[in-house]
Amino acid sequence: MKAVEISKNGGPEVLELKNITLNKPGADEVTIEHKAIGLNYIDTYHRSGLYPLKLPTGIGAEGAGIITDVGSNIKDFKVGDKVSYAGAPLGSYSTHRNYPTNNLVKVPENIDLEIAATLMTKGLTTFYLLHKTYPVKSGQTILFHAAAGGVGQIFGQWAKTLGCKTIGTVGSDEKIQKAKTYGYDYIINYNKENFSKKVLEITNGKGVPVVYDGVGKNTFENSLKCLCTRGMMVSFGNASGALSPIDVPKLLQPKGLYFVRPAMQQYLSTREEIDEASKILFEKVGSGKININIFKKYKLEDIVQAHSDLEGRKITGPAIIIPD
Repeated sequence: MKAVEISKNGGPEVLELKNITLNKPGADEVTIEHKAIGLNYIDTYHRSGLYPLKLPTGIGAEGAGIITDVGSNIKDFKVGDKVSYAGAPLGSYSTHRNYPTNNLVKVPENIDLEIAATLMTKGLTTFYLLHKTYPVKSGQTILFHAAAGGVGQIFGQWAKTLGCKTIGTVGSDEKIQKAKTYGYDYIINYNKENFSKKVLEITNGKGVPVVYDGVGKNTFENSLKCLCTRGMMVSFGNASGALSPIDVPKLLQPKGLYFVRPAMQQYLSTREEIDEASKILFEKVGSGKININIFKKYKLEDIVQAHSDLEGRKITGPAIIIPD
C-alpha cells in the first residue's frame, strides 16, 4: 500500500508518499480500500503543527471505501460494505488502512463513495453547527463566513431546509456567484465591503443571533459587531490564522455575547450521536435537498500540490484525493 506521512512540521513539502506494509486489522478494526479521500483545511493544521501531533505520523482524517478484511470482534460490518468515516486516528491519505469501527458508518447504496468522502467532515460539521452548537430556528437570519468553500456549500443548502435566511461572506467577487447557487440570501465580499456594517443594514440594525466563523483572525472582531445582544459567536476554524487572546470585558461583555469553539469530537463521540448525524446527512443528500459538486480531484502523488492549493484558497468547494 501507499501512504502519506510527515516526519516534521512545515509547509506542503513535508508531505511524503511512502510504500508501507499493512498488517492485518486488529480485533476491533476493519481494513478499508479507499476509493476517495477527503481533503480538509484541518489537515493543514496537522501538517504545520498548529494542532500538534506525535511525529512521524500519517495524516488525513476522512475517507470512504470498501471493507476488505475485518477483525475478530467485528459484528456490525462485513467484507464488501461501503463505508466512510471522519476523525482519529489520522491516516486517510493512503490506498488502504486499518480503522476502528467506532467512527465508521455504512454508506447507503444511493450515495457515491466520492461524494461520501466529502461529507463526513464537512457534512457532519454542518450538522453539529446547525443542530447542536447553536440550534437555529426557522425565520432566523444567520451569518456564515467562507460561503463558497467546502463547508459553505453544504451549510447554505442545509440552513435553507431549516427555514433560515442566510448571509454568506466570500473573499472575492469570483466566489459570489458560486455562493448564490448554494442558497445564500445575501452575499458579501468581505475584502471589498465592511461586512459588519452590511449585516446590520440587512437586519435593520438588530444584528444576527449567531455567526459561524471558520475564517478566524481576519473576521473575528467584525463578526462580534454583527451579533445581537446575547448572540453567539461560533468559531470553528482558522483559515486566516489563529485567534488572538480575547479581551472579554471589551469584546464580549458589552452585549453579553457567548463565545464557543466547537469540535467534531465534542458532538460525535458515541455511536448513537454518529448514527443520528449521518442518518440525517445522508437523507438530505440522497433526497436531493443538498447537492454536492466536487470542485477538484487530486491523485495521491499530487498531495503537495493539493495542500498548496488548499492554503492558497484556490479550492472553492469540496475536493477529494483519488488513491489509485
